[in-house]
Amino acid sequence: MARLHTTLAALAVATGLLAGVGSAVAAPAGESARGGLSRFYDQRLDWKSCDDGLLDASGAQCADVTVPLDYQQPRGRTITVAISRLKATDPAQRRGIMLSNPGGPGGPGLAMMARIKGTMSPAVQARYDLVGMDPRGVGRSTPIDCGWPEAFMQRSAGYDRAAFDRSVAFAADRARRCAEKEGGRLPHITTRNTARDMDVVRGAMGEKRISYLGWSYGTYLGAVYTQMFPQRTDRFVLDSAIDPAEYGTEVTRAMGAPSEAVLDDWAAWTARRDAEYHLGTTGKQVRGAVEGLVRQAAKAPIKVGDYAVDAHVLPFLLAGPLPSPGQYAGYTQYVRQLLDAAAGAPVVPGGELEASLTAVFRPGAATDDDAQAAVFCGDVSYPRDPEWYWKKVQRSRAAQPVFGAFVNNITACAFWAKPREERTVVRNDRPALIVQATGDFRTAYGQGVGLHKAMTGSRLVTLKDVAVHGVFGRYPDKCAEDAVNTYLADGRLPAQNITCHAGK
Repeated sequence: MARLHTTLAALAVATGLLAGVGSAVAAPAGESARGGLSRFYDQRLDWKSCDDGLLDASGAQCADVTVPLDYQQPRGRTITVAISRLKATDPAQRRGIMLSNPGGPGGPGLAMMARIKGTMSPAVQARYDLVGMDPRGVGRSTPIDCGWPEAFMQRSAGYDRAAFDRSVAFAADRARRCAEKEGGRLPHITTRNTARDMDVVRGAMGEKRISYLGWSYGTYLGAVYTQMFPQRTDRFVLDSAIDPAEYGTEVTRAMGAPSEAVLDDWAAWTARRDAEYHLGTTGKQVRGAVEGLVRQAAKAPIKVGDYAVDAHVLPFLLAGPLPSPGQYAGYTQYVRQLLDAAAGAPVVPGGELEASLTAVFRPGAATDDDAQAAVFCGDVSYPRDPEWYWKKVQRSRAAQPVFGAFVNNITACAFWAKPREERTVVRNDRPALIVQATGDFRTAYGQGVGLHKAMTGSRLVTLKDVAVHGVFGRYPDKCAEDAVNTYLADGRLPAQNITCHAGK
């Protein structure tokens, strides 16, 4: 369902200490008047080397920001949030800071700005300190660990009721393990608290407002920030957006139809190259080979090297690397390996398939999704009755034979503790630029339209007829890039919504 691095160190520390001072940027009254938060907003940041190849090569410095675990108890336990900073290239033009989030939730973002800055115009790089951040519970920011033997809470329901019941037990076990190991911290790993952390970062960096660039789940985080701290927002770009009114099960379920559409387009492309790939001469034949894989895995797990891939895991493996235009050949090789394994042939080591299998069956700190589960399940309440999910799965099978049982299935959120706070209702007129591709197969196009309606001061940039998730910095489209760079550089939103046509 997301996962798209010195001699100046001493100078960075000195200038960083000065940047973290200033009572003029204390906590906003609405969120922080409960008392005890000023010490977090007024803290001095110790900027130093990031100990990361990409970040250090980019000239970034890093710092740990202290925040309360529970904002209702600011004198209680604290945690740290890791941030990076690439300074504005022209101090004379500097406008402020631009925070960022790569999506997930649960995606580490410390190096995000170092990866993306090349897509930014010189004028944008001149105006902002670019700030990357590992959100609370992720990466270097006091990460949580649920102790799951396998990564990821999302599994397909399988083909029959017995398989679905096994997935229910799997989901319940995930929730139980996380509660037992991380129960004290889980209620506080939420979007609202991450937004509060962002505001502490703002204050600690000596700024009155922030600009922001977020992708996927990062658009929801950005939208929540605009609702909680409306007077602290400057220029916000929300790319491949989530409709906050549908945040929860509906966002995941909405992935089904566009994911099947991507599979159709890929199958037609592959069929036209049957002499090379031998998967079928028509799109229907190629798609039939994939659907046959899922049916075979339901009868008996497919041995892929040391791993046994069943019908609960296979749709997940097929969904993860779904290709955008230009990536079809790699996906065909990926599917070819799965088909070879299903036929009993040995799989060549290495490549994306092995990486995907390792991520699922041998999780490490960088590949599990404990924090993703904590945020999703801790933000909103999910239906508790397994029958609700079973009915959705059954209704999806005809139109979504590969991914319907995956995106509609029950997850650990059905067994999670009730969220500490009510879900955030986003309804404001803060300016923002929303970028959305019509073929987005992670956050469907209607999600971006929904966010645009919720944020009445926003403009929508539509990338027409492209199946891609994440546009700016990830899919080369001059029209969309120009719209983003123009807005960030001079604050001018388009006079009306605009449509970009790929390649034009």
